[in-house]
Amino acid sequence: MLNKSTYIILVICLFVSSVSLHAQSPKQKELEAKRQKYQNELKQLNALLFSDKKKEKSVVTLAEDLSYKVSVRRNLIKVTNDQANLLTREINSNQKEISSLRNQLKTLKEEYAAMVVKSYKSKSEQSRVMFLLSSDNFKQAYKRLQYIKQYANYQKEQGELIKGKTQKLQELNTSLLKQKEDKQKLVKENRVAKKRLEEELKEHETLIASIRKNLNAYASKIKKKQQQIDKIDREINKLIREAIAASNKKAGKSTSSKGFALTPEEKVLGANFISNKGKLPWPVEKGVVKVRYGKQPSPIDKSIVINSSGVRIATEKKAEVRAVFEGKVLAVIVKKYSNPSILIQHGNYITAYKNLSKVLVNKGDKIYTKQVIGEVFTDKSNGQSTVFFGIYKEDKPQNPASWIYKM
Repeated sequence: MLNKSTYIILVICLFVSSVSLHAQSPKQKELEAKRQKYQNELKQLNALLFSDKKKEKSVVTLAEDLSYKVSVRRNLIKVTNDQANLLTREINSNQKEISSLRNQLKTLKEEYAAMVVKSYKSKSEQSRVMFLLSSDNFKQAYKRLQYIKQYANYQKEQGELIKGKTQKLQELNTSLLKQKEDKQKLVKENRVAKKRLEEELKEHETLIASIRKNLNAYASKIKKKQQQIDKIDREINKLIREAIAASNKKAGKSTSSKGFALTPEEKVLGANFISNKGKLPWPVEKGVVKVRYGKQPSPIDKSIVINSSGVRIATEKKAEVRAVFEGKVLAVIVKKYSNPSILIQHGNYITAYKNLSKVLVNKGDKIYTKQVIGEVFTDKSNGQSTVFFGIYKEDKPQNPASWIYKM
């Protein structure tokens, strides 16, 4: 019976261990972090894009902003739904474990009760003394005495174990009730989110219908805007290549080299920049990414492809633009066809800050992390305050989302 009881105790320990793993639920924590991220993004969107300044916007801008809001809302609904589904699976699993654990405890209690009865029948001092005196020799008597002590200790330990496992079972039941409450909360939240999504989709469709009446004119504006962006990107690439050639010439190397000839100090700076990948601060204090890195269809006309060498961040009017890392001002670009831009060098990496209304630094200035270098430009025709931000390794664009914290 001792071996069987020990086996049961081990089985119960395994069950309790698995229960504690469910209570931790790393996947739930991951999904909850995503849900909070999308909720915060929607709050930022509402504050930056859908406040009173909504009245100043053009139909196209409204449609673009609403399209982005819809995509974030869909992400929120999906992750909330994933959370609810995961909770359902965990609830079912925990219910099975509770049932099995109850059966194991029942068996253990029955065997414990039988052990107590048996112990009671042979517990008198006379029985113990007779058990010892009936030994063939002193060695056997000593072993029997040790057995009596061990058996008494085992009874006590088993009783404590039952108490502990019963408490664990109660805790698991409480946890299960909490899981069910959490699931109901998520389901209710998703119901509200889906209703809002339907309203936003209707509004978006109304705006798109209005745009379709004069789609050619709107498409022409989008293409013209993309051409201006491409033009400034080409200017940035040209300036970076010139800076690379100049650094190599100064170092006595070939000017056709594709990489910077770095000083020891610049090499350290570049290494520090790389070590902070994923931890760099945002170029503005408050903002949401309206256009992400890479090629993507226009939300207004899917046949038009937007090619973004960086990200476009919607922010507040007169928002301060900050350097994301220490470095040196490589160039300040001022052209008739675009608003000012700033390039900051961090070893063999460059960060670009475009669409500014004010520039507060000069070429060659040493810059520290989060130093205010300018002010974002606000377009009076649509009320948009957007900073274009890019990261380059030499003259090759990188995805800022991989570098900026929680972008």
